[in-house]
Amino acid sequence: MSTGAIIGIVVAVVVVVALVAVALRAQARSKHLRERFGGEYERAVHASSKREAERELLQRERRHAELDIQPLSAAERESYTARWSLVQAKFVDQPGAAVEEADQLVSAVMAKRGYPVDGDQDQRVADLSVRHSSTVEHYRLARSVRGKHTGDGDASTEELREAIVRYRALFDELLADGADESRVDGQADGRAHHAPRRDTATRPATQ
Repeated sequence: MSTGAIIGIVVAVVVVVALVAVALRAQARSKHLRERFGGEYERAVHASSKREAERELLQRERRHAELDIQPLSAAERESYTARWSLVQAKFVDQPGAAVEEADQLVSAVMAKRGYPVDGDQDQRVADLSVRHSSTVEHYRLARSVRGKHTGDGDASTEELREAIVRYRALFDELLADGADESRVDGQADGRAHHAPRRDTATRPATQ
């Protein structure tokens, strides 16, 4: 076999190996993004193309990595939980005001954790989706109901109740996330990750 033929075979093998490596990297990237973003991945792909969606999600990861996200202390979690109880109690007589306060409280917790809250809605959702992919859609829908209520006041009591439940889903995650990493007087805080039971705490009384 001539030298030229051997070189041609080697080049062909190198090209094939390179293509396989690229394909494997793409598969690994897609798998990673699906696992990390869950339904948010499918939502992004549906809104554009797989390539554009994955590029956007990777950008979200890079931005999130630059944020200084910190867990809450035990005292802060207790304080926010007490404030949520007041919001939930208000729902009985003032459901619209309760939804507005729930939104403000979630924003306050986000800011305390280190999430930027002075940007637009889409950026907030993008930042949250990296670490809270299972509840970010709840937040998006809750904000939609809030906008409907403050815009024309046409949100029903049931929609407002669902918004409270959706806000609570993210609220619980924000309180619990990273709590086992916090320290109190140099010791691990054993109460850190015990968020209120969702079966008793997320459904506001409507009677």
